[in-house]
Amino acid sequence: MRNKPWTTITLLIGAPILMNLAFVGLGTTFDYPDVLQLPATEILTRFRAEQTTIVTLFALLAAAAFAFVPLSVLIGRLDDSPTMRWAVRAGIAAALVQTIGLLRWPLLVPTLTDADTFERQHTLLGTLLGETAGYTLTAIWTALVIAALRTPRWFAALGYTSAAAIATGVVIPLGIEPAAVVNFLGYVLWSVWLLSFAALLGRGAFARQVAVIPTSSTRSPQTN
Repeated sequence: MRNKPWTTITLLIGAPILMNLAFVGLGTTFDYPDVLQLPATEILTRFRAEQTTIVTLFALLAAAAFAFVPLSVLIGRLDDSPTMRWAVRAGIAAALVQTIGLLRWPLLVPTLTDADTFERQHTLLGTLLGETAGYTLTAIWTALVIAALRTPRWFAALGYTSAAAIATGVVIPLGIEPAAVVNFLGYVLWSVWLLSFAALLGRGAFARQVAVIPTSSTRSPQTN
């Protein structure tokens, strides 16, 4: 009997659970992400009021994001196609930009003394890197993984839908309010997709897919 990829399954389950628990905790403690719409001085005031808890929750959220570095590599072993190799690159890049963006909260924000510096770091590391690049690369990784693997139709539909919804997050900075709601729902669906991925792996749904190169004994006979 084929050994199940328990490390991959564990990460597929653990990462979205940790991500959602940390996100809910930040919503309760810090009113995140709505708090980011407030003036920088008020954001910093709220941050300092619950700094220890907020720093811990952002560190956990960053850990969940970073888990997609090894997860992308492990999922890449399910298929040896060029599509999957690009998926691995996109997944690692998505994990790194989001991790860097999130780590500004526990590593940089506690040291800030003025609102202008906070605004610059929030725009560069948060809006541009962690969010815009993160949303785009996460959506690309999801779509490439589905394209590379032979998956059930419902699983592919769920993944593509969540990827498209996550991608709408790139227009949030333009003030398109519905995009924030769609992006949030996209991450909820994406979490379900990841857990479904784990379930399918546990059932042995994805055997390693290797391209077959015809040999002289397998080539179809040709006519002259």
